[in-house]
Formats: sequence, C-alpha cells, structure tokens
Amino acid sequence: MDKRLLTIQDISCVGQCSLTVALPLISACGIECGILPSSVLSNHTAKGFSGWTFKDLTDEMPNILAQWKKEKIDFDAFYTGYVSKSQIPHILDIMKNAARPGAIKIVDPAMADNGVLYAGFDADFPMEMKKLCQVADVIMPNITEAALLCNKKFKTSYDKAYIEDLCSDLHKAGSKNVIITGVTFEETKLGCAVYNGKDFNYYFTEKLPVAMHGTGDVYASVVAGALMRGKPLLEAASLACDFVVECIKKTLDDKDHWYGVKFEKAIPYLVERLAK
Repeated sequence: MDKRLLTIQDISCVGQCSLTVALPLISACGIECGILPSSVLSNHTAKGFSGWTFKDLTDEMPNILAQWKKEKIDFDAFYTGYVSKSQIPHILDIMKNAARPGAIKIVDPAMADNGVLYAGFDADFPMEMKKLCQVADVIMPNITEAALLCNKKFKTSYDKAYIEDLCSDLHKAGSKNVIITGVTFEETKLGCAVYNGKDFNYYFTEKLPVAMHGTGDVYASVVAGALMRGKPLLEAASLACDFVVECIKKTLDDKDHWYGVKFEKAIPYLVERLAK
C-alpha cells in the first residue's frame, strides 16, 4: 500500500504558502497527500496585500473525521502547520482516530517569528500548541517558537548552548525529534539544528541577503515529504535547507514576485535530490 500523508493547515488561495505549498511539494516527493484546510483565505496576510477574506473551518473538522471513519480512510503520517487554538483538540482526535499503524506526527508550530506571536494569537497560545508538540515525532519550530514553547527568553544573539538547551527542553517535553530552523552563528551561514534525543547535529547553507514569504512552509513540507520517502532526519532537514535556497535563487531576479518563492521552478532539483 502506498503511503498517504494528511496535512492540516490553512489555505491561502494566492500567495505560495501553507497548503498551496504543501500539497505540490509532498506530491513531488512521491507521497499521496490528503489535505484538511483549517481555514480559507483569499490571499495571505503580508503587508503587500491591502486585505484578505477569511473563512474558519473548525466546525467541519469533526464532520470530516466522521466521514473518514465511515469510509475507513486513514493515514501513515500527519503534518500540521498554521492552525488555531480551538482546532488543536480536533487535530489530536484526528491523529488518534485516522492513523494507520505506526503513523508519524510532524508538527510545524507556526505561530511566531522575530520574537513575537503572529497577529491573532494570544499569550497562552504557545501552551496549547505545546499539547500538539508533546505527541509529535518531529517538530520544526523557528527560534522564536522554540523559546515560546519552552517559556524561555528569545535571543537574537546566542550560542550553541542556547540552541541545544531549547532542543533538550523540547525533547524532554515529549517531542521525539527536534529541528530548530533559522539558526545562524556567522553572518554568511544559515541553517538548522537537529536533535534526536541523543545527538546534536547542524546543517548550514549560504545566507542570502533577502527574506521571502512562505519559506518556512516550503521547508516543513520538504522535511515531511523526505521523511515519508524514508530519508533519515538529518538528511531530510539538510535537503529542505538546500531546497529553500534553490527556491529563493529562482525568485531573486523577479522583483515583482514579492509574495512568495517560485518553488515550482525548483521542483526538478527536489526530485533529483530525492532520487539519490
């Protein structure tokens, strides 16, 4: 039986983020990808857009699960992204009741960046997100999210001891494997820290002088797809770093393309790397 992954996160109809990134990239990894939109937006919420429409789909989650149970639909993996506090109990229920034997849980605790929570999340949201992270096989927070989950001070200047303390605390709280993204110890390098409960590993790529929307979703989607292809954790994390850089490079020459990265043009690179 082919592997099937369910990703649960919002869908911005335009903007190259969330489900519009996850579905094609996981499919490109050769994995059947089911989706459960947590909400639907006309476009994402970056400042370049003048506004957006929004439809919450929380009430549909138990109905969808009930139909899946009736149809005997289940999954080998679950990958969550941006979700609301009220949806976390539903997601835990889905993970429990729609799982094939040995199903893995991959959580991108998308809630904050640059030291602050995203708009719309209150101060106790990280503790609710922690409930999802505690049952996860793999979590992928950035440094802000890791600090919030650990109830520690966010630092812009840090050393390996700080990153490894965050990893250890997240692992002790229940997350089996931890990938912290956006780690840098020198101006020209950017990458991730990977911890499996025993060993700390790091992987760095060149640090490009730009910040682009949707790269976190690209990263998490490739990690999820590569893991389902059987790649080891560090290899999946490293491939995702390289792929994000490739996507950014494909976008740099188009100054009008400010709202995301042209990941579609980098898919051949992803497929080639996965085949090795």
